[in-house]
Amino acid sequence: MSALTVSIIQTNLHWEDKMANLQLLEQKINAIPVKTELVVLPEMFSTGFSMRPEALAETMEGDTVQWMKRIAAQKKIILTGSVIIKELSEEEPAYYNRLIWMLPNGQYGVYDKRHCFAFAGEDEHYTAGTKRLIASVKGWKINLQICYDLRFPVWARQQTTNDEAEYDLLIYVANWPERRSHAWKTLLQARAIENQCYVVGVNRVGNDGNSIYHSGDSMIVDPLGEVLYTKKDEEDIFTITLDKTQLQSVRERLPFLKDADAFRLL
Repeated sequence: MSALTVSIIQTNLHWEDKMANLQLLEQKINAIPVKTELVVLPEMFSTGFSMRPEALAETMEGDTVQWMKRIAAQKKIILTGSVIIKELSEEEPAYYNRLIWMLPNGQYGVYDKRHCFAFAGEDEHYTAGTKRLIASVKGWKINLQICYDLRFPVWARQQTTNDEAEYDLLIYVANWPERRSHAWKTLLQARAIENQCYVVGVNRVGNDGNSIYHSGDSMIVDPLGEVLYTKKDEEDIFTITLDKTQLQSVRERLPFLKDADAFRLL
């Protein structure tokens, strides 16, 4: 069974300042002290959680995606996080809160946030996604989701085939406010327990442009719901090697997934 080395970057962000954020994050990626395979950035890492996509959105050929390509190639890593993306059409442009899964060879996958955060008006500015993205690397299957998706367990639920789990690692990139941090921490552990998988939640810290404070509380959770890492209020770079042998042991010792309800997402 292979291991997977993951680095997470919990950071403050410059409000709606793309170039400052890309420079900041490049410095932090360069500062990772050990060899890593996957680097996870927060939600809307180039802008902060802004409701001004008309002013800030880029296309998939824009500066931020090109930056991700360059960094992934130079560092020989997979790089992921979400960005404000504009898709052009004959009618009005559509805006997406889009997670990009960038490989070192320049190929990429995308996941558009399914659950727009209506409480902050995200649904008025962004188009909801319709498909999940489960990526593959080194024999690991990785389910990639964004922030508010965490509150909707059906969207993350393992869809087993022949009692085999659909994925091994569930990642959430977020701008989750401190005032609801209890829900963030509780739900990350719940997703790990109910899906018998590792969970990585990467959140930002600091105040955003709306004076909303984020305490970070980024977290890595094992398949039994035990917290392997968390950090509150401080910027941090943390690297961990996840063990797939341990994951398989948990699933064999506690074969709960075979008793799950059969269903398919539309």
